[in-house]
Amino acid sequence: MSEGFGFSQRFTAEEMAAIRRSLRDEERFGSELMALLRRVAKRIPFAEDGLAAWICARDPATPRRVRYTLLGALGYFVLPVDALPDIMPFLGFTDDAAVLAAAIAAVAGSITVEHRARAKKILADL
Repeated sequence: MSEGFGFSQRFTAEEMAAIRRSLRDEERFGSELMALLRRVAKRIPFAEDGLAAWICARDPATPRRVRYTLLGALGYFVLPVDALPDIMPFLGFTDDAAVLAAAIAAVAGSITVEHRARAKKILADL
């Protein structure tokens, strides 16, 4: 794993508790992510990457650490509290994109061609 992103260290107990809480309500999280993508998919260039990350995180073959990393980044994207509010034109999604890009870079080998193809198809159907 990449030393530059800090993923070589173990998650703290607080981080693990937060991840577990988010995973308990995975269905609601998924519906919130899809609702957000329906609203903004045409306006943000990283929508396909975000959806591919979601598909990868839900794949049972994906290692747990990769799943948690992706779910954490996607959680930041979905949560209404941001460093930069998403309603700000041109700047609103830059922090979301940065967090998601860092997570994807850290686990890039786990997001397969199949995950990306499925994401592309889903976005085309929106």
